[in-house]
Amino acid sequence: MSWKQQRFSLAAFAILCLVGLPSCGHDQQLTDISIQPATETFGAATIPVSADAGLSVQLRALGDYIHPPVTKDITGQVAWASNDTQMVTVSATGLLTATGLACGSSLVSATVNTNKSTGNLSSSGAIVTGYMTANVVCFTGSSGGSGPILTVALSGAGSGTVSSSPSGINCPTACSASFASGTTVTLTATPDTGSTFGGWLNCQPAGQVCAVSSLTNNLTVTATFN
Repeated sequence: MSWKQQRFSLAAFAILCLVGLPSCGHDQQLTDISIQPATETFGAATIPVSADAGLSVQLRALGDYIHPPVTKDITGQVAWASNDTQMVTVSATGLLTATGLACGSSLVSATVNTNKSTGNLSSSGAIVTGYMTANVVCFTGSSGGSGPILTVALSGAGSGTVSSSPSGINCPTACSASFASGTTVTLTATPDTGSTFGGWLNCQPAGQVCAVSSLTNNLTVTATFN
């Protein structure tokens, strides 16, 4: 082989390697995943946890690759998971949502399960996972201590909803909430179509509205729908 032929062969081999020829042994591989934001906090100490239900933020998964080094948005290519779905859930598209059922911290993960690179070569990193922390602030009340819990129970053959002011209760979805000690809580009953409101138990009634004055201890209020 002449020197010109050798130079041409080497140049062709280099070009094929750059475009991802498997025999070169170098191909783009995922090495690390980072999640943005790395930390997200929902709620506040003065807000009942149940009032945080539905608060959400969109997460992004960024993948770090080698051969060549590059960072890509792989939000739609990862498997999302929360280690405490009573606190937060995360959708297949990376939407992080507070449930309003529990407070504390949850670890959210984004995982790629693969043993192949982008060029279908075997990869040493078969499973790559990134993490972020989701926090839901526990309610402590304006006085700084744990507030008493007000619970609404529904009874009767009919159906309806009961909501509170201050917010926190929206029964039957969220039927319990903590309020700062001494708070006066107003409850409003709304019967569903075909049902009627039957009355209150353990609450000062005024039609479909009742008031719990100066809540200082845990209390259960019953609303009847006929």
